[in-house]
Amino acid sequence: MTNVDLSEKIVKLRKNNNLTQEQLAEQLNVSRQSVSKWESGQAAPDIDKIVAMGEIFHVTTDYLLKPSELDELAMKTEMLEKRQREILENEEKRKEKQYCICVCASIYIIAFAVFMLIRQVSWINDVLWNIFPGATLPIILLLIATAAAILVCVRRKQRGGRLES
Repeated sequence: MTNVDLSEKIVKLRKNNNLTQEQLAEQLNVSRQSVSKWESGQAAPDIDKIVAMGEIFHVTTDYLLKPSELDELAMKTEMLEKRQREILENEEKRKEKQYCICVCASIYIIAFAVFMLIRQVSWINDVLWNIFPGATLPIILLLIATAAAILVCVRRKQRGGRLES
C-alpha cells in the first residue's frame, strides 16, 4: 500500500465525519500540520495514530492500511444510511412546521370567528365593549390566539412531535 491510499482515506474519513484537520489533530494529540502532511502523502502516521484513527472513524485498521472493496462498500453503505437518516429528519422537521402552521392558522380563524360572532350578538357586544372599549377586544383575542398557538406547538415539540390519543 502506498501513502497515497492512506492519505486519501484519512481525508475522506475526516470529511465524512465533519472534522477539520485541527479537530482531528486535537483528538490524536498531534499538530494540525501532522494531519496535513498525512493527508497530502508527505508523511505517514505512526501505528498508534492509525489505531486511534480507526477508533475515531469507527473503521478497522485493516481498512486504513489495506485496500479492500468490502470496506469501501461498507463505508459507502454507512454514508448512504447517514444521508437517509438526515433526509428522514428533515422530512420530520418539515412535517412539524406544517403542523404548527396549520394549528396557528386554525386558531387565528377561530379567534376571528369568535370576534365576528361577538360583534353580531348585540348584548354580548355591548357588555364587552363597555369592559374592553375601542380596539382592545380584537387585540386581546389576537393575544389569546397567539398564546394558544404557541402552547400547542411547544407542547407537541415537548412530546417529540407525536399526537397523543
